[in-house]
Amino acid sequence: MSELWLDITDLPAEGREFSFSDQALWTGPIAEFALPHVLTAPGTGLAATFSVLPQTRGALVRGKLAGTVVVPCDRCAEDVRLTLDEDFELFEEAPLEGEEALEPGLLRRRGKVLELDVGSLLWEQYLLALPVKPLCDENCRGLCPRCGAPLREGPCGCAEADGDPRLAVLKNLKVPRGSN
Repeated sequence: MSELWLDITDLPAEGREFSFSDQALWTGPIAEFALPHVLTAPGTGLAATFSVLPQTRGALVRGKLAGTVVVPCDRCAEDVRLTLDEDFELFEEAPLEGEEALEPGLLRRRGKVLELDVGSLLWEQYLLALPVKPLCDENCRGLCPRCGAPLREGPCGCAEADGDPRLAVLKNLKVPRGSN
């Protein structure tokens, strides 16, 4: 995943605003993880703006991720055009000078320099902004499990399933009703 470290050592107390619209921040990880996501045309792709407010023990990051992305429908695999417009806010604690962090975070110290990993931050916010199950339509019926035809145009013509043939022997099983 692409890293983009931003020096935030000497930010003023009121913080500073940053803006990122380079599509490579998202297309790089999309290609790396082989995701079927497509950012739309330039100008309507993704853009992020955020402010970094220095804190005693870290940094407070507030921002917005907005843009358009095309992802496959979770049921029928047709393209779904999603418009993202998400606000985010997070506090990232900085490691102390000379202290090794147990887990990698978005902040790191390199000597006296404090850096924020903008690449990871924006990728994380992109993933959080996506719906868990993107659907082309609330009533999407998906694909036929036998022939794979999309069911949005109606039934595909496959014969109704009689159930699992391995369980056919149980079809005529009679369970006696117990008396209470």
